[in-house]
Amino acid sequence: MALKKIRGLGLTKKYPGRLIIVEGCDGSGKSTQLHLLRVWLEHQGFPVFFTEWNSSELVNAATRRAKKKNLLTPTTFSLIHACDFADRYEKIILPPLRAGYIVLADRYVYTAYARDVARGCDPDWVRNLYSFAVKPTLGFYFHAPLEVSVSRILVGRPTLKYHEAGMDLDLSPDPVESFKIFQGIIKKQYDSMVKPEKLTRIDATRSITVMQDEMRALTADKLADYVPPDNSPGPGVRITHDPDLNDLRGESHFEDVEDLDETADDMEMDVDEAPEVPLDTDESSDYSSAP
Repeated sequence: MALKKIRGLGLTKKYPGRLIIVEGCDGSGKSTQLHLLRVWLEHQGFPVFFTEWNSSELVNAATRRAKKKNLLTPTTFSLIHACDFADRYEKIILPPLRAGYIVLADRYVYTAYARDVARGCDPDWVRNLYSFAVKPTLGFYFHAPLEVSVSRILVGRPTLKYHEAGMDLDLSPDPVESFKIFQGIIKKQYDSMVKPEKLTRIDATRSITVMQDEMRALTADKLADYVPPDNSPGPGVRITHDPDLNDLRGESHFEDVEDLDETADDMEMDVDEAPEVPLDTDESSDYSSAP
């Protein structure tokens, strides 16, 4: 506890920046919505930093080897991914929060809560494991019927990876059936944590425009008292992370948003005009980064 205070970590820690996260089962559409929110915030002039559930270079090779040889138990699976997240949290998420930026995260600790408990880990143990991570300013949970989210994944993906399908849990010898069962267990975990974790539930069966309007309204409310840092880059500038140069310093460089989102012609960009992004298939997830 004392060490966390000294290092400025913990669930209740306050930072100048804001943390907005999205969660949900694979195929819920959360990544598309976060992308649209990101573009909108940038065109309003907010300094935005984006991060997603990618694997840290620190443990990536070890994780891949362990998955390939099927060496992980539910406990070691949870621990190695907690180490992975901790590395990314301190190097990538914390620096912009401390600098006063708005951090948008595609998946956060709740992904571990849902997936690790689905694999049989104790809920309290998992939450304590991630207690170094600050609670988000706003957390969106995209809720969709299981058959909808699963069908989106299966249509866009020719084969399912071993751990992604939950094959290590012996739920079914058939990967597709195992995936459906595993996703169902994960969804139950998400549904159960909405109230205690104070997540905002978004009905993911509605149109992209309706969902985005709701996200923008709720986000604007949370940012009513937000004061951007003095070095804020201003409207139309995208903040990106350079892992080669800035992992330890948390520094950023800037790109002109117009070069990346040519269809966003003005600050009042309509949702329907926003650039398309792939379906939320979580290909980058470290939980499915190895066979």
